[in-house]
Amino acid sequence: MSDKKAKGGKKTSPTPHDLAFKQFLTHPDTARDFMQLHLPSELQAVCDFNTLKLESGSFIEENLRPYFSDVLYSLKTAAGDAYVHVLIEHQSTPDKHMAFRLFRYAIAAMQRHLDAGHKKLPLVIPVLFYTGRRSPYPYSTRWLDEFADPVQAEKLYSGHFPLVDVTVIPDDEIMEHRSMAALTLLQKHIHQRDLAELLDRLATLLLKEHVTGQQLASLINYLIQAGETSDAEAFVRELAQRVPKHEDALMTIAQQLEQKGIEKGRAEGIQLGRQEGRYEGRLEGKLEGKLEGKLEVARTMLQNGLDRNTVMKMTGLGEEELARIRH
Repeated sequence: MSDKKAKGGKKTSPTPHDLAFKQFLTHPDTARDFMQLHLPSELQAVCDFNTLKLESGSFIEENLRPYFSDVLYSLKTAAGDAYVHVLIEHQSTPDKHMAFRLFRYAIAAMQRHLDAGHKKLPLVIPVLFYTGRRSPYPYSTRWLDEFADPVQAEKLYSGHFPLVDVTVIPDDEIMEHRSMAALTLLQKHIHQRDLAELLDRLATLLLKEHVTGQQLASLINYLIQAGETSDAEAFVRELAQRVPKHEDALMTIAQQLEQKGIEKGRAEGIQLGRQEGRYEGRLEGKLEGKLEGKLEVARTMLQNGLDRNTVMKMTGLGEEELARIRH
């Protein structure tokens, strides 16, 4: 509500108009009467007014809260589990952007509904209650009228948004996509382990189209980070041989990959060696522990008068092992 913000942009306290309005409309019975008086009949037919519930307006963006009356109700539909939200806004000073602001409130309420775990968007009905000096209300409450070309805006926002589904675009068509072709082609095939078939097309594009050094580096980095090819280094080296104008840059990348591979191999070798060492140490410790146990048993047998040959047969110890026993 424009009343809540001074012309200089500073936030002010809610007006008496707003406070009185909120005091009344946050009472469910009053809100029900309001909706049954003022909502269009076709929207009333959707609502189950017995499920009316006052909701918090805390989801509204901080910079919008000075304008927001915080009167939001949720209802279930008459048909069942779907939801309708009624967002009631009071205004005592006309605002030419109020329709757009109400639309933003409605989107925020939809997001809050999804965040609560619901799968479908609620139908959010914004209602503007105007009590200003100027009469009648001078601005449209249809947010599309705020565009320079409302007809074009209505076509855009009431239909399907443009979709670029790379997965179904033929490669031959992608080859004609000029400076977007190389990236689009690579992103389409990035999950293939064998990129050999892609090599020719990508080389052709890098020769034909202008690609900056930064774009080339980004392209190869994407291949390395997101790709599933088994040998990125070999792919980059082969590409370098086929694209002389980018050979130096590509070979530099390939060498860096090779060095990283060597370092990774060393690191993995060291780690493996450590693991094997720990395993061998544990194994030796276990074996040593078992031997000590046998020697202890043998010592007891000898102390009880059994001859050495009998003790060796019963414990499985050899002459050298038995010699470790100190009587």
